[in-house]
Amino acid sequence: MDVFANLLLGLQTALSFDNLLYCFFGVVLGTAIGVLPGLGPTATIAMLLPITFGLEPVTAMIMLAGIFYGAQYGGSTTAILVNLPGEASSVVTAIDGYQMARKGQAGRALATAAIGSFFAGTVATVLIAFFAPLLSAAALKFGPAEYFSLMVLGLAASVVLAHGSLLHAIGMVVVGLLLGLVGTDVTSGTSRYTFGIFELYDGIGFVVVAMGAFALGEIATNLESGSSRALVTKKVTGLFPTREDWKRIVAPILRGTALGSVLGILPGGGAMLSSFAAYALEKRVSAHPEEFGQGAIEGVAGPEAANNAGAQTSFIPMLTLGVPSNPVMALMIGALIMHGIQPGPSVIHQQPMLFWGLIVSMWLGNLMLLVLNLPLIGLWVRMIAVPYRLLYPAILVFCCIGAFSLANTVFDIYLMAVFGLLGYLFRKIDCEPAPMMLGFILGPMMEEYLRRALLISKGDMSVFVTRPLSAVLLLLAVVLMVTVLAPAIRFKREEAFQKEG
Repeated sequence: MDVFANLLLGLQTALSFDNLLYCFFGVVLGTAIGVLPGLGPTATIAMLLPITFGLEPVTAMIMLAGIFYGAQYGGSTTAILVNLPGEASSVVTAIDGYQMARKGQAGRALATAAIGSFFAGTVATVLIAFFAPLLSAAALKFGPAEYFSLMVLGLAASVVLAHGSLLHAIGMVVVGLLLGLVGTDVTSGTSRYTFGIFELYDGIGFVVVAMGAFALGEIATNLESGSSRALVTKKVTGLFPTREDWKRIVAPILRGTALGSVLGILPGGGAMLSSFAAYALEKRVSAHPEEFGQGAIEGVAGPEAANNAGAQTSFIPMLTLGVPSNPVMALMIGALIMHGIQPGPSVIHQQPMLFWGLIVSMWLGNLMLLVLNLPLIGLWVRMIAVPYRLLYPAILVFCCIGAFSLANTVFDIYLMAVFGLLGYLFRKIDCEPAPMMLGFILGPMMEEYLRRALLISKGDMSVFVTRPLSAVLLLLAVVLMVTVLAPAIRFKREEAFQKEG
């Protein structure tokens, strides 16, 4: 009964005028970002972080979450109509969705994507409501040693999160850890890695790093690639599946939802891995695997359900443990910290309105997406035709305003430009900025818990292996690293990255 009472509290919170308005704004903006290839939710959320300063924490989180799962749907629109996925998780949708559009079945493909996403989002919301409190209650038993080991596991997971070279991924984690050390040491009061620059005494701002590495770096990369877009059709009709379609999509949606819900919780899982796994599963269980790649509706239903479920269940480790499973969740943790809320198991008890309001808003947001996006398909079609050269100047101005508004200093704009250049260089040498951001966020927390554990144990390092739960978490981190370092897995990982490139 506690769950239903908490959901009622969440419903009351989510249904307030401000929260409904920002939920609507988030899902619409998220869909638009997904429709426009070349930006994505990570860069968008990074740019909007300064705006959230003036909002209540629950309102800010509801809006940012709406952008994230709204982008999953928007990405499918361009994948189906243009064969150019707006989101990485929509790459698989393009395979059969675009072929359906070429056959004049774009409406059926878009409707299937919307229905699968809504069902999966609803199920994922229920799973968060029931399982997140249980995990949070277990995590309350953690001490400093357990939290330190959990952070080590999170850093190991950030290596799994990255694509391509393991050496590059580990190097980016180290860079993030070093950046997190810049500033004044809280314990000793001495400055570290500031090089005498007064503006760095308070450390490097999370928002500045995020906007530079993701938003500006993404802009530079997109301008260099100069991808073109060609619509299959400018008029979409038949926006409802037929009876035969329903027979073919129900089972894939159910399987995709189940698979995505599980994979979304895992570090490095989330929407992208879920969609790829769902497509492989549907092709394997299909009685007609030869139809895949030629316009099989199952190839749209399964991955779309999986990527939405994976996107939403990735909130579970972020909300309950304070550990991000993907770059967007890292930004969400940064948003919580900016509002003075320490991510972790205490959130559910100390901020019940935020926790339950966010969960209920996910279902409301998915309902908005279902009701709004199909009627607005004409608007999304027109947006696809907007040239990127007209978009990026506005994005640059928005980033500069956001960086300046943090502390009313031009230094932050220069610093953001530096990280923008670094973000571009990292992409050129095949180093993803996501592990760096995870290291940047987890590093300071990891240092704090390390000091607390050593103070309690009077400097005895064995505390991390003599406490059972801490030892298990460290063992999982070792197993994770050994697994990804295995020659066969490393070869497949780097081979897949070369194909993507």
